[in-house]
Amino acid sequence: MTSPAGPPPTGGGSGEQKRLRLLAVTACPTGIAHTYMAAEKLAQAAESRGIDMKVETQGSIGAENVLDDNDVRHADGVIVAADKDVDLSRFAGKRVLTVGVAEGIRHPERLIERVLSAPVHTGASTPAAPAGGGGRERSVGYKALMNGVSYMIPFVVVGGLLIAISLSLGGHTDPSGGLVIPKDSFWMDINNIGVIGFTLMVPILSGYIAYAIGDRPALVPGMIGGWIANTGELYDSKAGAGFIGAIVTGFLAGYLVLWIKKVRVPKFAQPIMPIIVIPIVATTALGLFFIYVIGKPISWVFEHLTSWLSGMTGTSAILLGAILGLMIAFDMGGPVNKTAFLFGAGLIATGNQTVMGMCAAAIPVMPLGQGLATLIRKRLYTEQERETGLASLFMGCFGISEGAIPFAAARPAQVIPANMLGGAVAGAIAGVAGVEDAVPHGGPIVAVLGAVSGVPMFFVAVVIGTVVTALTTVALVDISERKRGGAPGGGAGLGTGVATPQPALAGAAAVGPASTGAGTAAQTVSAPAIPAPAPAPTSADTASTSADTAPTSADTAKPAAASSADGAEVLSGYLTEQTVKVELDATDKESAIREMAGLLAGTGKVTDVDELVATALRREAQGTTGLGEEIAIPHAKTDAVTAPIVGFARSAPGVEWGSLDGTKARLVFMIAVPEAAAGDEHLRILALLSRKLMDAGFRERLLAAGGERAVLGVLGEIE
Repeated sequence: MTSPAGPPPTGGGSGEQKRLRLLAVTACPTGIAHTYMAAEKLAQAAESRGIDMKVETQGSIGAENVLDDNDVRHADGVIVAADKDVDLSRFAGKRVLTVGVAEGIRHPERLIERVLSAPVHTGASTPAAPAGGGGRERSVGYKALMNGVSYMIPFVVVGGLLIAISLSLGGHTDPSGGLVIPKDSFWMDINNIGVIGFTLMVPILSGYIAYAIGDRPALVPGMIGGWIANTGELYDSKAGAGFIGAIVTGFLAGYLVLWIKKVRVPKFAQPIMPIIVIPIVATTALGLFFIYVIGKPISWVFEHLTSWLSGMTGTSAILLGAILGLMIAFDMGGPVNKTAFLFGAGLIATGNQTVMGMCAAAIPVMPLGQGLATLIRKRLYTEQERETGLASLFMGCFGISEGAIPFAAARPAQVIPANMLGGAVAGAIAGVAGVEDAVPHGGPIVAVLGAVSGVPMFFVAVVIGTVVTALTTVALVDISERKRGGAPGGGAGLGTGVATPQPALAGAAAVGPASTGAGTAAQTVSAPAIPAPAPAPTSADTASTSADTAPTSADTAKPAAASSADGAEVLSGYLTEQTVKVELDATDKESAIREMAGLLAGTGKVTDVDELVATALRREAQGTTGLGEEIAIPHAKTDAVTAPIVGFARSAPGVEWGSLDGTKARLVFMIAVPEAAAGDEHLRILALLSRKLMDAGFRERLLAAGGERAVLGVLGEIE
């Protein structure tokens, strides 16, 4: 055995060389399949060379097998195979090689050679972008935005729902004060807690955008900058800059910190730069810049915008309603929204309640429309986005337009125009119908509580505006994803997705975010003959792969029942002799998926074969589930199946699946689970499959098995 060229291994020893010690971090945008596949490949390559390696996987369920300070202290080098940002500060002083996650899968041996001559990480640089191809890489700006959105979502949901609950259960209409909750009441306390959530969501968005760009030193200036942007009083504005201002301050803070980091300072000052100097300088500079340079023009613009609106009160009600609807929908609680809202609220005292009626009809359209969009086309949204959509629907009923902010922040080019179109339609209809609102609030709640006159037309305006927003959003998102060549359903989005990180959000992670992804890895050859047996992974507990969600730990996976006798079953009965096919007839991916779906349909657990096929193909459009080494695991989460079910088939010539290593898929597993069962059970199936498929001997036996019964006997080894 020869050791790779490079610096001598660490550790003392009187003349005796110790084994080389390497570390690795793997992460794909979705935090699923390729994360664990790269981990397994690196671990196997290291073991075959007699090298100790520990691999940290940053998957969709968080970091596993985390590298601690002791690991880093004794490491000779670190391989970061990732398609998303990884914090490198902990590896200061070590040789660090950063590449795309695909490099970890394709060329693990080459990476082990290269890391020993990689540059030493100084600790002053920011999380590095992958140097090698790892699939479709998102820009730093996109990933930063998704990161901010993913952290913001819980604040939006918690704050909005608490405010909505307090208004519905403890509020009443008051002509002088809108929807009023009695002071010192229990429901006022609930309302105040919700307001805190809403107050924090904007600085959180800004702070975590900055953090994704400039790392920890950018977090403080980002959050404080976001707070300043949202607090109009600091620059003499009745309305703060809202979430759009927060996005601006987030990016300004992040890139300002990056610039400051490049400044050379004396060695004695370097330790205090990231914790004292950079945060103070960046926060002060950004805060003053926003107050004196950006804030004043914002205040001037919206003061004159209010004056312009005041001059329009005698114009056509349709035109005024459309303009107010556009403004209400533009930034959802931001300065443009507040300008229109305050204009309408101010006219109530003069006896003109029609302007507020226009605003009230437009206010709920954005959250209702975005929530409806997640129901109309579920596959365009990640699971996290769909959950946020339900919360958005609830908030819309109570006139909380901020419920749509996560969607607008994640996909501004698609969501904001759709919101504005729906808001304009709702405002125009309310205007022409003469709808009046006696309180400064909006949404169906004000009609239910009797503050609106012309209730039927009010609801007509809201419903039509909501439908327009939803349909427009779906159309624009669909067009956008088709142009980009992928579908986000099952990706991340909001967060995070990244996900591939999908618009969704940030972040996003989500997958991602959220978030979800693809497959697992294994190796097969054209006959029972196989390359040298794969050595045992050094990090078996964490180096498992998965297909659409992250694997669970081995100790949570229940052993599958297996037997070669009648009624044999594996994976808790999800894979049976009925769902095994010795030889696929299909010669291309789509035909293979359709054939596998038909195989699953024979169990009676598939209610709509076409929908199952369509869902699996949409997943393939997002990213191939052909994971190299002649393995493919197409999968679908859809209510076209009534229970989890797994099928397996072989293909002697192989099916072209677009795998990373260019091999054709000869071993094909198809997993289908209903939406409601897409959690732990799905993870368990994937974990069990992925761990076993890394065993070269298992794959060899699977290829050599004769009929369905023999194949099932081999599959019974999965446990």
